[in-house]
Amino acid sequence: MMSSQARVLERRFITLEDVRQVLSISAAQAYALVRSGELRAIRVGGRGQWRIENAELEDYILRSYHSPQAHD
Repeated sequence: MMSSQARVLERRFITLEDVRQVLSISAAQAYALVRSGELRAIRVGGRGQWRIENAELEDYILRSYHSPQAHD
């Protein structure tokens, strides 16, 4: 049986609620990521709801990893 998170990641576009669940963050934090441009998104529909492409979420996650810096 496929988990709900795996089903979310199969779709091309996901909602802010999906982003919140995947990243384990609050709704306000997910919205702030989009509003700041850190996480690229599009607005759709008459109410202008945000949608995030899965590839954009994956790119955001990869950019967010910190590599250890060599200290001199």
